[in-house]
Amino acid sequence: MVLDLPQLYARLNIPVPVTLPACEPKQIRGVNTLEMAGQTDLCFAEGLEQAQAVQGSRAAAVLVHDSFPAVTGPALIRVAEPRASFFLLAESFLPVSEVQGIHPSAVIDRSAVLGAGAAVGACAVIAAGVRLGERCTIGPGVYLGPGVIIGADSVIEANATVHRDSRLGERCTVHSGSVIGGDGFGFQWDGEGHRKVPQLGRVLIEDDVDIGCNCCVDRATLGETRIRRGTKIDNLVQIAHNTDIGAHVILVSQAGVAGSSTIGTGAVIAGQVAVSDHVKVGAGARIGGQSGVTKDVPAGAAVFGTPARPMKETLRELASLRQLPELLKQFKRQQQDLDTLRQRLDDLEGGSVRGNQPA
Repeated sequence: MVLDLPQLYARLNIPVPVTLPACEPKQIRGVNTLEMAGQTDLCFAEGLEQAQAVQGSRAAAVLVHDSFPAVTGPALIRVAEPRASFFLLAESFLPVSEVQGIHPSAVIDRSAVLGAGAAVGACAVIAAGVRLGERCTIGPGVYLGPGVIIGADSVIEANATVHRDSRLGERCTVHSGSVIGGDGFGFQWDGEGHRKVPQLGRVLIEDDVDIGCNCCVDRATLGETRIRRGTKIDNLVQIAHNTDIGAHVILVSQAGVAGSSTIGTGAVIAGQVAVSDHVKVGAGARIGGQSGVTKDVPAGAAVFGTPARPMKETLRELASLRQLPELLKQFKRQQQDLDTLRQRLDDLEGGSVRGNQPA
């Protein structure tokens, strides 16, 4: 993709400045940071303190606020929200998918149904009864198990696995290495050993869900594990059987949600959070990093720590803990002073008794 400055203004739906024709013609071929930009890159700057960095950048153009100071060097494109405008334009420079058409090495069962424009990469395996929506992209080495249904415009990246009967909505992305629909962790002690509980349910993922690399979403024991629309999941996240992840939830790297738990709409689960089984996290709740959630969290609450408690309360306790070494020193000094005073008092009382004894 190559854009000139007038085309950039057109994509941002803002008028071209009258001074633009006097500028040196510039082509935009990519996006980058101010420090690493080349002469055909587009960048953005949000703070006035970045004026020197903008002036020193080799970028062709920089998106800035209306109040940003005039500097020499890159062309300044003034917009209300530089960051949002930048990422809107950055979509124009996304690389074209390497998967085009149906690769001859792909193994596709005769009963599978591929929608118009679907693409399947090298060595992918598509089992019986699979249905792909229009314009789906199935990367190299992907396995789609029997009965899998994937909605239009979804992408399953290289070496991901979607097991039997799993269903994904439209415009979903499953990044490389993730496994959807593997067995849940269900075992029962039978007196001699841990007997596996059959995992007979499925996974249902609604529209516009993004699942990062090396995540696991387990199938339900019975019924379904559900991830609702618009939810975004970072790398290395574990979603256990029969969980219900609400709409537009954020799950950050290395978080784990145990079986039969519910995460409410719009909740944010930070990195390395552990949510215990059968716990309900309310809509809009915020769980701080590395917390252990063992009890229900009310809607809109912000909690932190292990066990997770109200964030302000926990932070005050942590601040107090930092003062503990000094408080212990003060206590020891006070204890020493008290022991000294007691000794002096004992000495005074002893001297008084001896002075009152008869000669």
